[in-house]
Amino acid sequence: MKEKLKIDIVSDVVCPWCAIGYKRLEKAITELGIEDQVEIEWQPFDLNPGMPPEGQNVTEHITEKYGSTLEQQQASQQNMTEIGEELGFKFDYFDEMRMANTFDAHVLLDYAKEFDKQTELKLRLMNSFFGERKDVSDREILKEALVAVGLNADEALARLDNEEARFEVRNKQGEWKNMGVNSVPTIVFNMKSAVTGAQPVSTFKQILGELIAD
Repeated sequence: MKEKLKIDIVSDVVCPWCAIGYKRLEKAITELGIEDQVEIEWQPFDLNPGMPPEGQNVTEHITEKYGSTLEQQQASQQNMTEIGEELGFKFDYFDEMRMANTFDAHVLLDYAKEFDKQTELKLRLMNSFFGERKDVSDREILKEALVAVGLNADEALARLDNEEARFEVRNKQGEWKNMGVNSVPTIVFNMKSAVTGAQPVSTFKQILGELIAD
């Protein structure tokens, strides 16, 4: 049996371009009809490792981090909302939206991998944050997401208090940073080649077509 093409997606739950990048990659895979020839694994990246538990207003956060004006942010959000609509992903930006600490979400995604539920949980968390105005650092919201994808919520949430599990995720984050990943999404193919950013569907199709042919 032919080996599957391994795709590692280094990303964060609260990264809009990660959502767009994945939906474009998914579209490329579907259009090529190679769903059974690829294997996706999500890798942790913390966009804001120092984010306090209460989070931070998104507008304030983006201004502080990138120096963007309110007008620039609104134009960018409108653009992402329109791209999301084309891809069947909902962005619902609102004035009181808060950036969340996502470390716990990454610990749960690591747990979900053991049950082949990583992609389902990742999308559920992204939809919660961007489309349903939910705080993905809140354990009740995380529990909802776990139940929605059919995972054992109590067992999964217990991982959040397990120092070994937390260390494991921190370690993985460090490994990807050491490999030079400093922006997300970074999409790595067979640990040999990589692209960064939400590439167009046509670019993903070209890359995947060549790799599958090899």
